[in-house]
Amino acid sequence: MRVLILGASGTIGAAVAERLAGRYEILAASRSGSLAVDLTDAESVRRLFERVKDIHAVVCCAAGVPLAPLETLAPEKLRQDLSAKVFGQIEVTRCAVSSLRDGGSITLTGGTFVTALAHSAAGALANSGLEAFVASAAPEMPRGIRLNIIAPGWIAETLKHLGMDPAAGTPVSTVAAAYADVIEGTHTGRTIRPGISGAHIREPD
Repeated sequence: MRVLILGASGTIGAAVAERLAGRYEILAASRSGSLAVDLTDAESVRRLFERVKDIHAVVCCAAGVPLAPLETLAPEKLRQDLSAKVFGQIEVTRCAVSSLRDGGSITLTGGTFVTALAHSAAGALANSGLEAFVASAAPEMPRGIRLNIIAPGWIAETLKHLGMDPAAGTPVSTVAAAYADVIEGTHTGRTIRPGISGAHIREPD
């Protein structure tokens, strides 16, 4: 199986690639790799999928939304902040279909704020929007292609890098295992929240 990972050089993407290595052929895409892609540029996404064909799974871990005070979220800044994580991942979904084999899968990346967090309004909007998109778009996927989203909370390794207590986060290995489970599973239209007690899977409405 050939698996395309967008954002393969990031914390989650690298862990997913390591988890799948040896069982799958990993195609690693990033802003500066040999398979270059910029999720803020729809044409860049389209060019990537013109180059990469005959794949079994697409995993997108390439985008985030910065924390920002509510008063700074004028329409133009909000569109900019959501550009990669929301619109970029939607474009990945649209373009990936033509490159996937029958029965393949697309796995996007969202996030979960377990408790309310100041300056997270844009991120929460992106996460909720992506979950709604996946639940609603999954039934439209052709040829048995499955669409799901992984929505972890804080990653333990990220918290450690920020000088915070990693015990408050989920180990990246646990999160990577969730991506592998989705690729190898059968469900579609679901939100999976690895490491978050009582909220692992959100069934589509």
